[in-house]
Amino acid sequence: MSKFIGIKSLLIVMAVSALNTVYATELTDANAIVSKANLVAYYAGNDGRSEARMLITDAQGREQKRQFTILRRDREEGGEQDFLVVFSRPSDVRNTVFLVAKKPGGDDDRWLYLPGLDLVKRISAGDKRTSFVGSHYFYEDVSGRSITEDSHQLLETSDKYYVIENKPLDPNSAEFSRYIAWINKASFLPEKIEYQDENDKVYRRVEVLASEVIQGHETVTKSQVSDLRSGGTTTLAFRFQHYDLGMDQAVFSERSLRKPPREWLQRGE
Repeated sequence: MSKFIGIKSLLIVMAVSALNTVYATELTDANAIVSKANLVAYYAGNDGRSEARMLITDAQGREQKRQFTILRRDREEGGEQDFLVVFSRPSDVRNTVFLVAKKPGGDDDRWLYLPGLDLVKRISAGDKRTSFVGSHYFYEDVSGRSITEDSHQLLETSDKYYVIENKPLDPNSAEFSRYIAWINKASFLPEKIEYQDENDKVYRRVEVLASEVIQGHETVTKSQVSDLRSGGTTTLAFRFQHYDLGMDQAVFSERSLRKPPREWLQRGE
Protein backbone atom coordinates (compact mmCIF):
# COMPACT_ATOMS: atom_id res chain seq x y z
CA MET A 1 0.00 0.00 0.00
CA SER A 2 2.78 2.46 0.89
CA LYS A 3 4.49 1.76 -2.42
CA PHE A 4 1.23 2.52 -4.25
CA ILE A 5 0.79 5.78 -2.33
CA GLY A 6 4.36 6.73 -3.16
CA ILE A 7 3.81 6.21 -6.88
CA LYS A 8 0.53 8.10 -6.75
CA SER A 9 2.19 11.02 -4.97
CA LEU A 10 4.96 11.05 -7.56
CA LEU A 11 2.40 11.17 -10.40
CA ILE A 12 0.60 14.07 -8.71
CA VAL A 13 3.86 15.99 -8.32
CA MET A 14 4.71 15.34 -11.97
CA ALA A 15 1.27 16.51 -13.09
CA VAL A 16 1.47 19.69 -11.02
CA SER A 17 4.99 20.34 -12.33
CA ALA A 18 3.82 19.91 -15.90
CA LEU A 19 0.88 22.25 -15.29
CA ASN A 20 3.17 24.86 -13.78
CA THR A 21 5.45 24.57 -16.80
CA VAL A 22 2.50 25.20 -19.14
CA TYR A 23 1.47 28.32 -17.26
CA ALA A 24 5.09 29.48 -16.97
CA THR A 25 5.44 29.37 -20.75
CA GLU A 26 2.18 31.16 -21.56
CA LEU A 27 2.73 33.95 -24.03
CA THR A 28 1.65 37.52 -23.36
CA ASP A 29 2.89 39.19 -26.56
CA ALA A 30 -0.01 39.33 -29.03
CA ASN A 31 2.32 39.76 -32.02
CA ALA A 32 4.27 36.63 -31.06
CA ILE A 33 1.06 34.63 -30.66
CA VAL A 34 -0.29 35.77 -34.02
CA SER A 35 3.04 35.01 -35.73
CA LYS A 36 3.05 31.45 -34.38
CA ALA A 37 -0.60 30.97 -35.35
CA ASN A 38 0.13 32.22 -38.87
CA LEU A 39 2.92 29.64 -39.28
CA VAL A 40 0.68 26.82 -38.07
CA ALA A 41 -2.26 27.81 -40.27
CA TYR A 42 -0.41 28.54 -43.52
CA TYR A 43 3.22 27.34 -43.42
CA ALA A 44 3.16 23.66 -42.43
CA GLY A 45 6.07 21.93 -44.17
CA ASN A 46 7.92 23.46 -47.11
CA ASP A 47 5.02 22.74 -49.44
CA GLY A 48 1.69 20.95 -49.35
CA ARG A 49 -1.16 19.41 -51.29
CA SER A 50 -4.78 18.72 -50.38
CA GLU A 51 -8.11 17.99 -52.01
CA ALA A 52 -11.09 20.06 -50.92
CA ARG A 53 -14.81 19.48 -51.15
CA MET A 54 -16.87 22.63 -50.78
CA LEU A 55 -20.55 22.79 -49.89
CA ILE A 56 -22.24 26.17 -50.33
CA THR A 57 -25.63 26.54 -48.66
CA ASP A 58 -27.78 29.65 -48.94
CA ALA A 59 -30.40 30.90 -46.48
CA GLN A 60 -33.13 28.90 -48.27
CA GLY A 61 -31.16 25.67 -47.92
CA ARG A 62 -30.20 25.46 -51.59
CA GLU A 63 -26.83 23.79 -52.11
CA GLN A 64 -23.95 24.03 -54.54
CA LYS A 65 -20.86 21.83 -54.54
CA ARG A 66 -17.30 22.42 -55.64
CA GLN A 67 -14.27 20.16 -55.67
CA PHE A 68 -10.69 21.32 -56.15
CA THR A 69 -7.04 20.61 -55.36
CA ILE A 70 -4.80 23.10 -53.54
CA LEU A 71 -1.05 23.18 -54.08
CA ARG A 72 1.16 25.40 -51.92
CA ARG A 73 4.87 26.17 -51.80
CA ASP A 74 6.77 28.40 -49.37
CA ARG A 75 9.48 30.65 -50.72
CA GLU A 76 10.49 31.49 -47.17
CA GLU A 77 9.19 30.54 -43.73
CA GLY A 78 6.55 33.06 -42.71
CA GLY A 79 7.16 35.03 -45.91
CA GLU A 80 6.35 34.77 -49.60
CA GLN A 81 4.34 31.79 -50.82
CA ASP A 82 2.67 30.46 -53.94
CA PHE A 83 -0.77 28.83 -54.15
CA LEU A 84 -2.42 27.05 -57.06
CA VAL A 85 -6.08 25.99 -56.83
CA VAL A 86 -7.43 23.80 -59.65
CA PHE A 87 -11.15 22.97 -59.85
CA SER A 88 -12.32 19.55 -61.00
CA ARG A 89 -16.07 19.55 -60.25
CA PRO A 90 -18.78 20.38 -61.20
CA SER A 91 -18.49 20.63 -64.97
CA ASP A 92 -19.26 24.36 -65.13
CA VAL A 93 -16.15 25.21 -63.09
CA ARG A 94 -13.91 22.32 -64.16
CA ASN A 95 -10.37 23.52 -65.07
CA THR A 96 -10.95 26.91 -63.48
CA VAL A 97 -7.61 27.82 -61.88
CA PHE A 98 -6.73 30.31 -59.16
CA LEU A 99 -3.07 31.35 -58.74
CA VAL A 100 -1.65 33.43 -55.87
CA ALA A 101 1.80 34.87 -55.30
CA LYS A 102 1.57 35.89 -51.65
CA LYS A 103 3.67 38.89 -50.61
CA PRO A 104 3.36 39.71 -46.90
CA GLY A 105 3.77 43.43 -46.39
CA GLY A 106 2.61 44.18 -49.94
CA ASP A 107 -0.22 43.42 -52.35
CA ASP A 108 -0.49 39.77 -53.34
CA ASP A 109 -0.64 38.90 -57.04
CA ARG A 110 -3.79 36.91 -57.84
CA TRP A 111 -5.01 35.50 -61.14
CA LEU A 112 -8.13 33.53 -62.10
CA TYR A 113 -8.30 31.47 -65.28
CA LEU A 114 -11.80 31.02 -66.74
CA PRO A 115 -11.64 28.11 -69.24
CA GLY A 116 -15.05 28.81 -70.84
CA LEU A 117 -13.73 32.19 -72.01
CA ASP A 118 -10.08 31.12 -72.21
CA LEU A 119 -9.47 34.24 -70.13
CA VAL A 120 -6.87 35.01 -67.47
CA LYS A 121 -8.31 37.61 -65.09
CA ARG A 122 -6.13 39.59 -62.72
CA ILE A 123 -7.78 39.99 -59.30
CA SER A 124 -7.07 43.44 -57.93
CA ALA A 125 -6.03 44.08 -54.34
CA GLY A 126 -9.41 45.70 -53.75
CA ASP A 127 -11.20 42.45 -54.65
CA LYS A 128 -9.33 40.19 -52.22
CA ARG A 129 -12.20 40.31 -49.72
CA THR A 130 -14.88 39.34 -52.20
CA SER A 131 -16.51 35.94 -52.76
CA PHE A 132 -14.27 33.08 -53.83
CA VAL A 133 -16.10 31.27 -56.70
CA GLY A 134 -19.54 32.10 -55.29
CA SER A 135 -18.84 30.79 -51.79
CA HIS A 136 -18.81 32.52 -48.40
CA TYR A 137 -15.02 32.26 -48.37
CA PHE A 138 -13.08 35.25 -49.67
CA TYR A 139 -10.10 35.18 -52.01
CA GLU A 140 -8.02 36.36 -49.07
CA ASP A 141 -9.11 33.36 -46.97
CA VAL A 142 -7.42 30.93 -49.35
CA SER A 143 -3.87 32.21 -48.86
CA GLY A 144 -4.39 34.08 -45.60
CA ARG A 145 -4.41 37.70 -44.57
CA SER A 146 -1.01 39.27 -43.98
CA ILE A 147 -0.47 39.74 -40.25
CA THR A 148 1.27 43.06 -40.96
CA GLU A 149 -2.04 44.56 -42.13
CA ASP A 150 -3.50 44.58 -38.63
CA SER A 151 -2.70 45.60 -35.08
CA HIS A 152 -3.00 42.80 -32.52
CA GLN A 153 -4.01 42.89 -28.87
CA LEU A 154 -4.32 40.04 -26.37
CA LEU A 155 -7.77 40.36 -24.80
CA GLU A 156 -7.87 37.21 -22.72
CA THR A 157 -6.03 34.02 -21.89
CA SER A 158 -8.32 31.14 -20.96
CA ASP A 159 -7.51 27.52 -20.14
CA LYS A 160 -7.63 26.64 -23.84
CA TYR A 161 -7.31 29.82 -25.90
CA TYR A 162 -5.45 33.03 -26.52
CA VAL A 163 -8.16 35.51 -27.51
CA ILE A 164 -6.74 38.14 -29.85
CA GLU A 165 -8.33 41.35 -31.14
CA ASN A 166 -7.14 42.38 -34.61
CA LYS A 167 -7.81 45.77 -36.21
CA PRO A 168 -6.87 46.84 -39.76
CA LEU A 169 -4.15 49.49 -39.78
CA ASP A 170 -5.93 51.00 -42.79
CA PRO A 171 -9.65 51.07 -41.89
CA ASN A 172 -10.55 51.61 -45.55
CA SER A 173 -8.81 48.40 -46.65
CA ALA A 174 -11.43 46.01 -45.25
CA GLU A 175 -15.16 45.81 -44.62
CA PHE A 176 -14.69 44.87 -40.94
CA SER A 177 -13.79 47.14 -38.03
CA ARG A 178 -12.06 44.35 -36.16
CA TYR A 179 -11.98 40.57 -35.79
CA ILE A 180 -11.49 38.38 -32.74
CA ALA A 181 -9.47 35.17 -33.05
CA TRP A 182 -9.52 32.23 -30.63
CA ILE A 183 -6.09 30.58 -30.95
CA ASN A 184 -5.58 27.16 -29.38
CA LYS A 185 -2.83 27.46 -26.75
CA ALA A 186 -1.53 23.93 -27.32
CA SER A 187 -1.45 23.81 -31.13
CA PHE A 188 -1.56 27.56 -32.00
CA LEU A 189 -4.25 26.76 -34.55
CA PRO A 190 -6.82 29.59 -34.91
CA GLU A 191 -10.03 27.67 -34.20
CA LYS A 192 -12.56 30.50 -34.47
CA ILE A 193 -12.56 33.99 -35.96
CA GLU A 194 -15.44 36.45 -35.67
CA TYR A 195 -15.59 39.60 -37.80
CA GLN A 196 -17.38 42.69 -36.51
CA ASP A 197 -18.80 45.67 -38.37
CA GLU A 198 -18.57 49.35 -37.44
CA ASN A 199 -21.31 48.80 -34.83
CA ASP A 200 -19.31 45.98 -33.20
CA LYS A 201 -21.85 43.44 -34.40
CA VAL A 202 -20.54 40.01 -35.45
CA TYR A 203 -21.56 39.43 -39.06
CA ARG A 204 -19.14 36.71 -40.23
CA ARG A 205 -17.66 33.67 -38.50
CA VAL A 206 -14.90 31.28 -39.59
CA GLU A 207 -14.58 28.05 -37.60
CA VAL A 208 -12.42 24.93 -37.56
CA LEU A 209 -14.81 22.00 -37.23
CA ALA A 210 -12.13 19.28 -37.21
CA SER A 211 -8.36 18.96 -37.28
CA GLU A 212 -5.70 16.27 -36.89
CA VAL A 213 -1.94 15.94 -36.82
CA ILE A 214 -0.55 15.02 -40.25
CA GLN A 215 3.19 14.48 -40.67
CA GLY A 216 3.71 16.28 -37.37
CA HIS A 217 1.63 19.32 -38.33
CA GLU A 218 -1.73 20.30 -36.82
CA THR A 219 -3.93 20.34 -39.92
CA VAL A 220 -7.48 21.55 -40.53
CA THR A 221 -9.61 18.79 -42.03
CA LYS A 222 -12.95 20.61 -41.94
CA SER A 223 -13.86 24.29 -41.66
CA GLN A 224 -16.88 26.51 -42.13
CA VAL A 225 -17.69 30.13 -42.88
CA SER A 226 -21.04 31.52 -41.76
CA ASP A 227 -22.58 34.70 -43.12
CA LEU A 228 -24.62 35.80 -40.12
CA ARG A 229 -26.43 38.46 -42.13
CA SER A 230 -27.74 36.25 -44.94
CA GLY A 231 -27.84 32.98 -43.03
CA GLY A 232 -25.72 31.18 -45.63
CA THR A 233 -22.74 28.92 -44.92
CA THR A 234 -19.88 27.31 -46.81
CA THR A 235 -18.21 24.17 -45.49
CA LEU A 236 -14.83 22.88 -46.66
CA ALA A 237 -13.72 19.29 -46.05
CA PHE A 238 -10.07 18.48 -46.79
CA ARG A 239 -8.57 15.07 -47.54
CA PHE A 240 -5.42 13.43 -48.93
CA GLN A 241 -3.24 16.08 -47.31
CA HIS A 242 0.53 15.72 -47.68
CA TYR A 243 3.51 17.92 -46.92
CA ASP A 244 7.11 18.27 -48.16
CA LEU A 245 6.50 16.86 -51.61
CA GLY A 246 9.36 18.75 -53.27
CA MET A 247 7.38 20.94 -55.69
CA ASP A 248 9.49 23.45 -57.60
CA GLN A 249 8.72 27.04 -58.52
CA ALA A 250 7.66 26.16 -62.09
CA VAL A 251 4.51 24.52 -60.70
CA PHE A 252 3.26 28.00 -59.77
CA SER A 253 4.04 29.87 -62.98
CA GLU A 254 1.42 31.70 -65.03
CA ARG A 255 1.74 28.87 -67.55
CA SER A 256 0.01 26.62 -64.98
CA LEU A 257 -3.17 28.67 -65.30
CA ARG A 258 -3.90 27.22 -68.72
CA LYS A 259 -1.88 24.02 -68.30
CA PRO A 260 -2.07 22.88 -64.66
CA PRO A 261 0.70 20.48 -63.52
CA ARG A 262 -1.23 17.20 -63.74
CA GLU A 263 1.53 15.19 -62.06
CA TRP A 264 0.99 17.19 -58.86
CA LEU A 265 -2.79 17.11 -59.08
CA GLN A 266 -2.88 13.31 -58.99
CA ARG A 267 -3.65 11.89 -55.63
CA GLY A 268 -0.59 10.87 -53.59
CA GLU A 269 -0.88 8.31 -50.83
